[in-house]
Amino acid sequence: MEQATPNTRRYWVQISEAESFHFKPGQFVTLDMPIHEQRNKRWRSYSIASMPDDSNVIELLIAFVDGGLASEYIFKEIQVGSTFTLRGPQGVFLTPPGAHERDMYLICTGTGIAPFRSMLFHMHHHKTPHQNIHLIYGTRTREGLLYEEELRGLEEKMPGFHYHPVLSRAQWEGRKGYVHQVYEELCKDKAPAAFMLCGWREMIDEAKHRILELGYDRKDVHVEIYG
Repeated sequence: MEQATPNTRRYWVQISEAESFHFKPGQFVTLDMPIHEQRNKRWRSYSIASMPDDSNVIELLIAFVDGGLASEYIFKEIQVGSTFTLRGPQGVFLTPPGAHERDMYLICTGTGIAPFRSMLFHMHHHKTPHQNIHLIYGTRTREGLLYEEELRGLEEKMPGFHYHPVLSRAQWEGRKGYVHQVYEELCKDKAPAAFMLCGWREMIDEAKHRILELGYDRKDVHVEIYG
């Protein structure tokens, strides 16, 4: 476990029953935790933040939600060596077919950066062909930026990759405001693009509306909703 921001931790989970845990970048796992008598209320899903590497260890990025049964249990009860039941991999939030032929916009807030980190490092490691990739990451303050140093490093090493952090409640040298202004500015010429959105429903609903208003089609937009 590692404290990444004041309210977010990185957890490395070993799948003890397998020598290698196979998944696709963008997929998630579901944890079964003793937080409710009803089985379907014990499950919580988290995107895998690490890229597939043929090991049996994956990284999960979990934010603390005050009063949330799952996060209260994870942050206060789980320790190094704790065991629990896990299902997965699951999910179809994957790089869309033909995405390498057009620009990609990966738009996220908070821990919604997790699946994009997996995708980006997998693409870089395997030298996957691509056009421009814009990671637009919104959070409130500088201390809330997750993986900032390694993403700035990736921007220098990965041709065509552009990292756009944007803060809504801080004065700093970078972009200020919300994610929407960033992709609207970058998409002024309406070039062919694929949009992947990950985060809270409010951000995703607004982004979908704005992207369609820009003139793009619904099939160009792919979403993964948190919460």
